[in-house]
Amino acid sequence: MSEKLKKQQVQSAHTVLSKDKLYQFSECLKDISQKTQQVSHLGINKSKNTYHCSVCLQGFSCKITLIMHLKSHAGETPHCCSVCLKGFSKKLNLIQHMRSHTGEKPYQCSECLKRFPLKTNLKQHIKIHSGEKPYKCSECFKHFNRKALLEAHLRTHTGEKPYQCPHCLKEFSQHPHLVTHKKSHTGGKTYQCAICSKDFPVKFNLVRHMRVHTKEKPYKCSECLKDFAEKSTLLKHTRIHTGEKPYQCSECLKVFAARSSLAKHIRIHSGEKPYQCSECLKAFAVKDGLIKHLKIHNREKP
Repeated sequence: MSEKLKKQQVQSAHTVLSKDKLYQFSECLKDISQKTQQVSHLGINKSKNTYHCSVCLQGFSCKITLIMHLKSHAGETPHCCSVCLKGFSKKLNLIQHMRSHTGEKPYQCSECLKRFPLKTNLKQHIKIHSGEKPYKCSECFKHFNRKALLEAHLRTHTGEKPYQCPHCLKEFSQHPHLVTHKKSHTGGKTYQCAICSKDFPVKFNLVRHMRVHTKEKPYKCSECLKDFAEKSTLLKHTRIHTGEKPYQCSECLKVFAARSSLAKHIRIHSGEKPYQCSECLKAFAVKDGLIKHLKIHNREKP
């Protein structure tokens, strides 16, 4: 059969031939006997973006995928949650959302048996066990296991603060920081410590604070078995064993294991002395210098 005749027999991009139950593709003229195979085969041809969105120009290999995508621009949400009435443009998104109500977590980690509602959550979690950190900062060469963490980290170099409070216009580099801050304006719910009555805008901060009272140290170093109350403190500590020094001075290229050490060092170049004695107004580059200096005045007092 000639190629010309074959093309004439193809009526559409994905025509269902009711007589022999075949799914035919105009892209490669391959016949697939099962609908599941049809979906898999679409992945082979996905690089040929025949159909383009007229709004954002994104390309799609399948017309039905384009139609579903267009709903996101039209604001069409035909799939509605029966619990909270939230609407979704795709049925799959509704199915995933329902797990927030049912608590269903169908994806399980084979290493620690922890369960997750989404496959993407499991993929990200597995990197904790594998140690895989494919996202590297081009400034200090620190590695991250998630792209979002790298993007948030880059703001420490650029100083970018894209999240702005609508009430006081204060800007933040991280979205969670903005969420926490906004509660100070709205009088949002606070979490109170049952021991010292201190209030916290988010529950996680209260959980962290409770370790001050309980002396709990849930984070253990795998090298020396030392325990820590904070995960961030453990990460800093592990650099003693690994020798990692991810923070580099842009002036003299000296490297440091901790960001605070780099900040202190930079004052050598800038001449900044933010710590001032209230007695004689002498200024110091580091807080330790001020503390030592204050002992001179304390000895002078009768």
